[in-house]
Amino acid sequence: MESYRGLSVLTTNLKSSLDQAFLRRIRFITQFPFPDSTQRAEIWRRIFPKSTPTEGLDYQKLGQLNVAGGNIRSIALNAAFLAADANDAVTMYYMLQAAKSEYIKLE
Repeated sequence: MESYRGLSVLTTNLKSSLDQAFLRRIRFITQFPFPDSTQRAEIWRRIFPKSTPTEGLDYQKLGQLNVAGGNIRSIALNAAFLAADANDAVTMYYMLQAAKSEYIKLE
């Protein structure tokens, strides 16, 4: 780490799991607060490119899912793959399937 001259970015939701000697080698540490339901709903509103076919997505309801931005991205991507496989638009049905899968990974 000391010999690398480039920019390196490390992200984690488990800072407490990092070794203290490793943490001392990190120059800047930025804390990002966990998004509240309003912020999560806004992330959901912006997660899909305009060209993504979506139908009937309830962003307020999606914002109630207690997950971080990275999980929102994973759910959205998986829902898009499920919808594409079915030759369909991304709907709440696919979002639910993808969310269930993500929550299983989160235990």
